[in-house]
Amino acid sequence: MTAINNRYDFVLLYDVKDGNPNGDPDAGNLPRIDPETGHGLVTDVCLKRKVRNYVQIVKNGGSGHDIFVKEKAVLNTLIDKAHEQEEVKSKEKGEKTEAARQYMCKTFYDVRTFGAVMSTGKNAGQVRGPVQLTFSRSIDQIVPLEHSITRMAVATEAEAEKQQGDNRTMGRKFTVPYGLYRCHGFVSAPFAAQTGFTEDDLELFWKALSEMFEHDRSAARGEMATRKLVVFKHDSALGSAPAHALFERVTASRKNGEAPPRGIADYEIMINKDSLPKGVSIIERP
Repeated sequence: MTAINNRYDFVLLYDVKDGNPNGDPDAGNLPRIDPETGHGLVTDVCLKRKVRNYVQIVKNGGSGHDIFVKEKAVLNTLIDKAHEQEEVKSKEKGEKTEAARQYMCKTFYDVRTFGAVMSTGKNAGQVRGPVQLTFSRSIDQIVPLEHSITRMAVATEAEAEKQQGDNRTMGRKFTVPYGLYRCHGFVSAPFAAQTGFTEDDLELFWKALSEMFEHDRSAARGEMATRKLVVFKHDSALGSAPAHALFERVTASRKNGEAPPRGIADYEIMINKDSLPKGVSIIERP
C-alpha cells in the first residue's frame, strides 16, 4: 500500500477523574502543571507511549507493526539487527545506512509514525515522523491533591523491627479531581512518503487515539477517556488552510463558570463547520 496523500490536522480532547494523567519525576511525581496559569500539562511523549502500547496489544508485534521504543528494548541491538538483514548487507558501504533506515521504517510502526534517531549504534540514520503531537493543556486550572496512604506490610525484617504496634508504612499519592485536556496534532503527507506511512497506518493511529485509555488502566491514573477527536482532512498533501485557523474552530467551554468542573457534562464542546476553507473537510471520531 502506498503512503498517504493528504495532510491532516487534529484536536484531541480527553479527560481524567481522580487520577494523575502524567506525573513529573522532577516534582515527586506530582501532576504536571504550568506554574504561571495553573493549567495541567501532559507531554507528547506520554501520549505516544499509550499509542505504542495500544499497537503492541492489537498487533502483537506482527509484520510491520513491531515497536522500536518499548519496555526493556535495547535500541542499539535492534539497529544492529537491521544491518544483518540480507537487503541491507547486500548494499554498498555508502548505501547501508539508507537501507537500514528503510528496513526500520518497514519493520517498526512507531518509527514509521513518530520517527526516531537511530545513529546511536550501527548507523541507521534519522527519521522524521509524519505524525507529531503537542503538549496537552487542560481547558481550566487544575488543583493537584496529595493523599496520604498506608500499607499494612513492610519490605524487610529490619523495617518490621522498627515498627511500633503494627506493620503499617506511609506513602503519598497525587491526583487531579477532574481535568479536560486538549492536544493538537499534525500528519504530514510529504514525511509519510519518506517513511511509508499508509492509510492503514493512519486508521490504526486514529483507533489508538480513541481507544488507548481503555487499555491503560491503573489505580494511579483514575478514570481517563477520549472524549472527542476532531480531524481536519485536507484534499492535498500540502494542505489548504493553516492549522491554527482550523484549531480555533473547536472550542470547549464550561457551562457553569462558578462551580469547579467535575465531569465532561460540565463542558460544552462546539465545532464550527460554517464556511470551511475550500479543500478542507471535518471528520469527527469517535
